[in-house]
Amino acid sequence: MRFLLLGALALSLGCSSLNTPMSEANPGVRAGRSATFSADHSFDVTIPERAGAVDLWFALPSARDRMQVVSDLQIDTGGHPHSVVSDNHGNRFLFVHLDDPKPGRFDVRTTFDITRSEVRADVDPAKTRPHTGAELAVLSRYLVDSSQSVIDDDARAMARRAVGEEKNPILASRKIYDAILGHVDYHVKDSKPDSAKTMHSTGKGSSQLCFASCTGNCTDFHSLYSAVSRAAGIPTRVVYGSFFKGPLDGVDKDQSYHCWVEFHAPNIGWVPLDVAVADIFVADFIANDHSRSRADLTVANGYHGPDADLVDYYFGNIDERRVTWHWGRDLTMIPPQQGGPLLWNPKAYAEVDGKAASIVQRKLTYHEKK
Repeated sequence: MRFLLLGALALSLGCSSLNTPMSEANPGVRAGRSATFSADHSFDVTIPERAGAVDLWFALPSARDRMQVVSDLQIDTGGHPHSVVSDNHGNRFLFVHLDDPKPGRFDVRTTFDITRSEVRADVDPAKTRPHTGAELAVLSRYLVDSSQSVIDDDARAMARRAVGEEKNPILASRKIYDAILGHVDYHVKDSKPDSAKTMHSTGKGSSQLCFASCTGNCTDFHSLYSAVSRAAGIPTRVVYGSFFKGPLDGVDKDQSYHCWVEFHAPNIGWVPLDVAVADIFVADFIANDHSRSRADLTVANGYHGPDADLVDYYFGNIDERRVTWHWGRDLTMIPPQQGGPLLWNPKAYAEVDGKAASIVQRKLTYHEKK
């Protein structure tokens, strides 16, 4: 069953009540350079023996992000009925439900073109001011814990050390950014071969484990950043997407996923940052034979050595080689999945007879359109 879905998505996502992330005023945020990509987001689903019911939720490119324009979106579910559903954050996912399915495998494939713009925010501290109590009340959901981004004693202490008495959200956020860079190393920087690596991700984007181990991946970095930022009273949220990695253009290899964060500053709006990618470019890291290939496939367009300008760039700016899938963590589908909230879902989630199941293999490939 293959058909054009763009019109349906545009209609279903057109209500302002669903456009929370990008419908809020962002007077200090603008589009920069742009690039266009043709993407293939494919999933290999294997139905186990004696499965009574199978539920599948697949990531779709967001139609709520005004920095990306998705066109020619097509879906092929191998003849299985499907629908577009929402979650508790207002994101949208492709949903497939199967009753008494035949065991075996089938493919789900989405293809689309996307023109993505660089996000450039004005990070002049003179352009903003501290939040008012009324503003913080409106943004209160961005000031509380999530299940793995925990405002604990360590997060509060780190916020106090980094921010001190600073009330300006731009200046305070840059202090937190620098503090995270000083405390955590991206696990791909491990100088040992893969078989001997001691630096790893937490596997669940845990701010507490990231803080304790001083290493992690993008979700770990931004889970810790969010906890510290919220402890400092700055509204913060996470964005899940993927890179279109320069070295993998046209290559039959998965792009995986990536996340970044946005903090709120009055008079400017939601300001993006990517402290995880920035960490790859800090001066004290020079890739060796073991870490170079990892670093090369962790950033937007390949690793070329330390770069202080890129460390500064990723505070307030996001490159155009990305796609946004969804905002937020602890996702509950509408209607809800039978398992607990999803830590994130930039790929796919499956349940077999109401229990989470690893029955989906995903691949995101692309080609840049010049």
